[in-house]
Amino acid sequence: MTELQTEIAELKEFIADLKADRAATKEKEKREAWTKYVSLSVVIIAVIAAIAAQWGGKYSSRVLSNLNDATFNQTQASDQWAFYQAKSIKVKTYEIGRDQLARSAGAGEAATAKLIKNYEDKISTYNQEQKDIEAKAKAFEAKRDNARQVADLASKKGGKMGLAITFFSVAVALGSICMVTKKKPLWFVSLGFASVAIYHMVQAWVV
Repeated sequence: MTELQTEIAELKEFIADLKADRAATKEKEKREAWTKYVSLSVVIIAVIAAIAAQWGGKYSSRVLSNLNDATFNQTQASDQWAFYQAKSIKVKTYEIGRDQLARSAGAGEAATAKLIKNYEDKISTYNQEQKDIEAKAKAFEAKRDNARQVADLASKKGGKMGLAITFFSVAVALGSICMVTKKKPLWFVSLGFASVAIYHMVQAWVV
């Protein structure tokens, strides 16, 4: 009978310890319930950081693309201006020839007058071609300037997005450390970095 009572007492003690352990576990889970939100916030921050990285890549590609366009249009504009200069040389040559003929020609020399008229026609044609070439050159320069402006804007946006990615990385790291150490203040610091990152991300979109 004594052994039975002893076993019953031990069983009761075991059940009491088990209940105490369960209660302690529930209390601990209750106290650390906020860590679930930390995990959720870290996942959300990581997703937004991935979006920011994708946009950062887009801005980088846009910078390179528009710089290439600017270089192409600058080359085309330079070619047009070189063509313009060639026409200018021809115009000047015909003007010198016309003036020399005009000074040396007699009053009734029909052949000379015809040649002078031919020179003047050439000069007029080249002048008109120069205007067309100048218009094309300026159009290429306008495209070049626009491409440079777009590249500059994309570069600024990319810089802000890169800064956002940096803050997101710090926020994720702090959130991860918080889950390991169970130090709640680190979570708030992590959220603070994430907020700053989101601010720069929005600035990159609206700038």
